[in-house]
Amino acid sequence: MAAMLLLVATLVALGSGRGDAFDPNPLQDFCVADTTSKVRVNGLSCKDPAAVVPDDFFFSGVDKPGGTTSKRYGFSALAVPIPGLNTLGQSHARVDVAPGGVFPPHYHPRAAETAVVLEGSVYFGFLSSYPDNKLFAKVLRKGDVFAVPQGLVHFLYNNGTAPAAIYATLSSQNPGLVLLGDALFAGALPDDLLAKTLLTDKHTVEHIAANFRRS
Repeated sequence: MAAMLLLVATLVALGSGRGDAFDPNPLQDFCVADTTSKVRVNGLSCKDPAAVVPDDFFFSGVDKPGGTTSKRYGFSALAVPIPGLNTLGQSHARVDVAPGGVFPPHYHPRAAETAVVLEGSVYFGFLSSYPDNKLFAKVLRKGDVFAVPQGLVHFLYNNGTAPAAIYATLSSQNPGLVLLGDALFAGALPDDLLAKTLLTDKHTVEHIAANFRRS
């Protein structure tokens, strides 16, 4: 009986540990990122609190597109770096999608996501995990908000005729990004393995992969 209780206690402890596998809770009001320091504490080293100013919690320019552009998919992503959010388990971005453009199926291994539509309309959704692979998706318009649970594959598609923009908030300072198409076809997976995985032939895989492996 004692051995059984020990086993149960061990399993509970292991389960509790999994619940802690997210960005750590802060032990202070804020830890404004000090980009000049070589020390790293849950992100970047903290700035001296006496030197913290309002601009450490401020970002201007989310009203316009910017940042990294993907000509392949037709979107741009503007990161919103706010030093005062360092260690607080958040990251933010504005994403603009041209008519007919997509932010293709992807997932964030370390974060849930909440998106609010700033302009236009988009078809936005996610898939539940295997084996159900159930689709949860809606057409979102300006002012609408949609949430994606952590680690689930989701997408953003502008199937309208006007540009669209969303503001995304992620529940991790380093959420990670895995684009499924790029992960499969732009990497070093053998073509015959991909053919078997996708229930097709090697020639088809080579044809698709050529689009991803071009410089």
